[in-house]
Amino acid sequence: MMTNLKIRAAGLSAFATLAATPVFAHHPLGGAPMETLAHGLLSGVGHPLLGFDHLFFVALVGIVAAVTGRGALGALAYIGAMLLGTLLMSFGVGLPVKEVVIALSLLVVGGIALSGRGLSPSAAMALFAGFGLFHGSAFGDTIAAQEAAMGAQVLVGYLIGLGVVQYAIALAAGWVATKVWKAESAQALQPRLAGAVVAGAGLLLVLEAAEGAVFGLLGLGA
Repeated sequence: MMTNLKIRAAGLSAFATLAATPVFAHHPLGGAPMETLAHGLLSGVGHPLLGFDHLFFVALVGIVAAVTGRGALGALAYIGAMLLGTLLMSFGVGLPVKEVVIALSLLVVGGIALSGRGLSPSAAMALFAGFGLFHGSAFGDTIAAQEAAMGAQVLVGYLIGLGVVQYAIALAAGWVATKVWKAESAQALQPRLAGAVVAGAGLLLVLEAAEGAVFGLLGLGA
């Protein structure tokens, strides 16, 4: 019994520790130009790991999808929409106020998980896909910022790396929820605590965005 409690506490502690991680620059190459397939692959793999907003969201997607019984499919709905958003942004078709929507995605999905109310598979997939478009558009900024002469191999590498690493994160989070935490439904304690952590992070980001908007209206922006 004590061993199980320690395992659960360690898992939740690690999840909460990530919440305190500062948002790093979203580029593992340190802003250097991406010129090869390997550069694109490396950037795609590292991008979601360097921003806790994206990392938290995809992990919670995996947890929520797993406890609804559609772990692999639910995660794929997010991945597909995310890659579409990335591709669109790489060609200059961006989505408005995406940073605000990304913050709201953490607050909304985290709040749903915290509530313990289960989502139907179709509702979960629609929610994941809708927010996935905005996360993908933010990822696409990395590609859109590169020179126009950037080769197609960079984009292909980036999309592959981005999709694979996020799918792996989602599946791993779902595995922890069902196999380590032994969560059998949305009402289980551990997924709800994970939702609380993510919702809290989302609330902080929403408040930060609101503060920036107010300061901007008052002409007090940095």
